[in-house]
Amino acid sequence: MLAAASGWKFTPIAMAKSIVIVESPGKAKTIAKYLGPEYEVLASIGHVMDLPKRVLGIDIENHFEPTYVVIPGKEKVLAQLKKEAKKAKAIYLAGDPDREGEAICFHLAHELNGDGASKKPMQRVAFNEITKKGVQEGFAHPGEVNQDLVDAYQARRALDRIVGYQVSPLLWDRVRRGISAGRVQTPALRMVVDREALIKAFVKQEYWTMDAHLSAGKAPYFDARLSRRYDADGKLPKEELKIENGEQADTLRKSLEASTYTVRTVETKERKRNPLPPFITSKLQQDSGRKLRFSVKRTMMIAQRLYEGVELGKEGLQGLITYMRTDSTRVSEDALTEARQFIGQQFGAAYLPEQPNRFASKKGAQDAHEAIRPTSALRDPETVRKYLGEDEYKVYKLIWQRFVASQMPPAIFDQTAIDIQAAAKDGDKFQLRTTGSVLKFDGFLKIYEESKDQSDDDDEALKHKLPAFTAGQELKLLSVKSEQHFTEPPPRYTEASLVKDLEEKGIGRPSTYAAILTTIQDRGYVTKVGGKFHPTELGTVVTELLTTNFKDIFELQYTAQMEEKLDEIEEGREKWTDTLADFYRRFSANLEFAEKNMQDYKRMETPTEQVCEKCGKPMVIRWGKHGSFLACSGYPECTNTREVSLDSAADLDSADSGQHEKEDFCDNCGRPMVLKRGRFGQFYACTGYPDCKTTRRLDAGQKQQDRKLDEPCPQCGKNLVVKHGRFGEFTACSGYPECKYIKQNLVEGFKCPKCKIGDVAEKRSKRGKTFFSCTRYPECDFSLWQRPLPEACPNCRFPYLVKKFLKAGPTIACPNEGCGYERPAEPEPATAPVTATAD
Repeated sequence: MLAAASGWKFTPIAMAKSIVIVESPGKAKTIAKYLGPEYEVLASIGHVMDLPKRVLGIDIENHFEPTYVVIPGKEKVLAQLKKEAKKAKAIYLAGDPDREGEAICFHLAHELNGDGASKKPMQRVAFNEITKKGVQEGFAHPGEVNQDLVDAYQARRALDRIVGYQVSPLLWDRVRRGISAGRVQTPALRMVVDREALIKAFVKQEYWTMDAHLSAGKAPYFDARLSRRYDADGKLPKEELKIENGEQADTLRKSLEASTYTVRTVETKERKRNPLPPFITSKLQQDSGRKLRFSVKRTMMIAQRLYEGVELGKEGLQGLITYMRTDSTRVSEDALTEARQFIGQQFGAAYLPEQPNRFASKKGAQDAHEAIRPTSALRDPETVRKYLGEDEYKVYKLIWQRFVASQMPPAIFDQTAIDIQAAAKDGDKFQLRTTGSVLKFDGFLKIYEESKDQSDDDDEALKHKLPAFTAGQELKLLSVKSEQHFTEPPPRYTEASLVKDLEEKGIGRPSTYAAILTTIQDRGYVTKVGGKFHPTELGTVVTELLTTNFKDIFELQYTAQMEEKLDEIEEGREKWTDTLADFYRRFSANLEFAEKNMQDYKRMETPTEQVCEKCGKPMVIRWGKHGSFLACSGYPECTNTREVSLDSAADLDSADSGQHEKEDFCDNCGRPMVLKRGRFGQFYACTGYPDCKTTRRLDAGQKQQDRKLDEPCPQCGKNLVVKHGRFGEFTACSGYPECKYIKQNLVEGFKCPKCKIGDVAEKRSKRGKTFFSCTRYPECDFSLWQRPLPEACPNCRFPYLVKKFLKAGPTIACPNEGCGYERPAEPEPATAPVTATAD
């Protein structure tokens, strides 16, 4: 039903007022606070219109004309909006300032001014921040719906619909019904699959490092690494010395042990590390993933709440951050002034640059909105902490720290590099090098330091403390250490690193990253193990088929070019129908080729050397609902099947590179082990079942280490750690077993309705099913299978609603029997409408 700003219950307008229509009830409630009594703020609860679900909805022959229909379940919302629009003095459309928000306003304008509807004045207002100043500025400069933004939305929607609805049926026919292809989803999946192929094809190479532990006559002692060997003529080559095996390492170690050491050069210089710009969407997602371990989707949902408004005691509802879908590092002058005021008062003149720091946005950025920043730098995280949920506080703190730090001076280091000469008795000479850094002035590092996927040379240099040196100084050798290493394959993608690469390659845009990552997981194309993406067998097969048969459409470079075309449409430099026409010419040729040549996995039979134990005929690999399996070639006379053994398929899900290179055998009976699927996922089982019931976890022998968090235990003060149990990751105290605190995933803003004391937490049953129950169990036995929402039913005033996942889509419903209240769930932030394209 329609949501009014004062809550979920609709209050009729008693006199002619202007109505303001936004997407969400939360946003409506915050905006209503800043407008006078002559305004009524209502919510459309997301999109009200979309392309029809069962048909293409794009008339390709008629200039790609889209057909929009009212979204099922939104009829009552739209009817109520029309009713109130007829009584209104004026209508203001206040969707989010992006393509999605503009499209919502476009559809609302069309419906509210349609036949039999309102003919009242209608204007578009937009806010970059939901604060009193931001809202008032938006209303001071109303405009019209931006048709260029709408056209960019329609072009993306049409592209995704054409790809999804014309390619997905091919996959249903050749692989499995219900899976999908997506214009951006598929290139993202391809990146994960290609990375896995590199890992599996990687050949380790041995190399050694050599360190001399030296003394300069006084503490601290230090290590210097062997880097080069002098030529016979006494010259130092440019190439570093490579130590490729143990024999070479032993020879060099003996030479170094019998050498004399002299400081050759001492180079000390001051080095600056500049502050980073405020967050853009992708950087926020990456830093939140690395520092907070939050998924992209979770980060954007929390940011959406911070943007729409949080109750801050006497201040009331306040939007805490600016709009969170942006690729611009631009910041308003007022925000810069406020940040500088805070820095000067809090940290002193030494931490305040003479002029504000300004950052150039990356090439190709749309620059439509400011960077993500707090709406007020004076509202520091500790001030508002008591009003925020734990996750909200963490994300707000991250955004606030990054923004304030961006207006502070560089950090200054004194960096020293020492070159040391080792002269062996046999006449050989070697160069060793050591570096060290000392932080001289912390600058912006006082409040913020960027996270990294891997440590670099700067991090290593900071660990080294060096004594004072002079050129020509003699050093004393304490010991020589040689260490064996092996080259490492490229790391698997995490959410943060995949978003980083998608951004660098120009694939997708800030508003689509969360949807891309969610889709490839929901479709079963990838699994996440230890926070890293592993392509499944299904994901590998789909990628191979699509990239082989659609050589143009799913190329990374072509996908990036299409994003640039959409940006040009948004800027009014390209006609959206022309872009679609160019795309469809290339796409239709690819589609025709694929229909004739795409491999049919459903009917595939790959011969193997294995023999059916029932009839003696050869076994073949076939493709079924759950992937590949072994079946007797004598089918249908013989129906014998079994799981594919590890040596029968090279592309099994989750098989780590370097693992199971040979067939794995049962420890109990010696028979081969095979990969099976159970209700908790995949596992290894003995082929001798039921005589031998040996099973083994996929990660057997690879116990994951606990991951330390920068968060104290609320009970004992020790650090919390992320542990790995049979049901996945969980957070607990590092002081176990003395402290048995386990952090629970609480439903924010929801107290137990039964005991009124405890919170309600998300838990998992023994069968792996999610449920929600009171944290005071067994004192309180309140529990639910559906996620509760802290919102009273507008029909019967039941104290809470629940979120259900039905075939028709997610639904908000009243759990009170006999009430029957239901409405479609509001679309989650940062996700595009999901169709078969699943972009």
